[in-house]
Amino acid sequence: MDSNHQLALRCAAAVPRGISIATPMFVARAEGGEIWDVEGRRYIDFAAGIAVQNLGHRHPRVMAAVRAQLGAFTHTAFQVTPYEVYVRLAERLNRLAPGAAPKKTIILSTGAEAIENAVKIARAATGRPAIISFAGGFHGRTMMALALTGKINPYKVGFGSFRADVFHATFPDVYRGVMIEQSLASIEQIFRADVEPSRVAAIIIEPVQGEGGFNVAPFEFMRALRELCDRHGILLVADEIQTGFGRSGKMFAVEHSGIAPDLITIAKAIGGGFPISAVIGRAEVMDAPIPGGLGSTFAGNAVSCAAGLAVLDAMEEEGVIARAQKLGEHVAQRLRAMQGDSRFDCIGDVRGLGPMLAMEFVRDRTSKEPAPELVKSITAKAAERGLIVISCGVYSNVVRMLMPLTMSLELADEGLGILEASMLDALAKS
Repeated sequence: MDSNHQLALRCAAAVPRGISIATPMFVARAEGGEIWDVEGRRYIDFAAGIAVQNLGHRHPRVMAAVRAQLGAFTHTAFQVTPYEVYVRLAERLNRLAPGAAPKKTIILSTGAEAIENAVKIARAATGRPAIISFAGGFHGRTMMALALTGKINPYKVGFGSFRADVFHATFPDVYRGVMIEQSLASIEQIFRADVEPSRVAAIIIEPVQGEGGFNVAPFEFMRALRELCDRHGILLVADEIQTGFGRSGKMFAVEHSGIAPDLITIAKAIGGGFPISAVIGRAEVMDAPIPGGLGSTFAGNAVSCAAGLAVLDAMEEEGVIARAQKLGEHVAQRLRAMQGDSRFDCIGDVRGLGPMLAMEFVRDRTSKEPAPELVKSITAKAAERGLIVISCGVYSNVVRMLMPLTMSLELADEGLGILEASMLDALAKS
């Protein structure tokens, strides 16, 4: 097999530069919370395929379910010849979604596809065109999802124009002085200056912004959004694509605030490494599109549905939510100890929910000037030492923790030790 360097040359020649590579190595195999490259080097995985491998790589139950489904059939297109594994997964997801109202689910392939369909469903249900999302939010890379995304670089550069009926409100950011009242006021300003509430179909929000920097929507803010939507007949959509399936310490992050959204978009971790997404919502809302209005050739692929059911079985039987909470408490303690260390006055903030945690790096804690170059150096040094960890944030100055929720505390500590050493290394060279 070619070396990492040789494969990098082949990749540069064959793959467009628009696909950036976070870690300069090529994977040969993966297991649990570890990855080995083509040269046999071991890495601890704090990225989990961007919050996909919540159960760890190649979870035995997922792999067994996929093998069994492969032995039966792989694809028939659900809207041509349906199959029970899709229906069973929809039933499970309907039961898991918060709120007492009856639910229905459409199963799809990618997170962006879930977002696109959530918008279609919301418009069909309300007869309204406009959507409000939030600055700093990320909702995918298709054109409607990009319009909703509240971060220009690198996602939207060169791809406009975007839909006119999308408006961005201010997301609360306590660390940078943006309070709940300001965020709610920004929505009222949209109603006054841009679009009347009677034309707004939905407000879509990540309960914890992923690419935006792991900013947690205050629970009071989520409850205020629920009340605002109810007052104006607007649907509330929770984008749980990165936060779902235990990542925040609950099945869905929105559960922390005690509200029930009208629609939930999911993807990533539900597939255990296989491509699948869904929109879960109140039955009367989900039934709004006419027959034939929803669907896609590969939507709800049988192999991915089998993987999704296995993920839910494993989460229940292995107590993954409780394990996630314990992991989150442990990692948070380590990160806050780093923040309190005088050597790391570059750590401006530690935040998150459960094990969905992040550190924001600044040049100075008083000015809070972002330090993206330092973060770039830290992630590169970590990769050299055998840790895969990725950044995020509007200023690209946040290091995020996305290790598998099943990772042992010992392996997590080993990874955090590498991260700490990488921080010292990067600071010495800055």
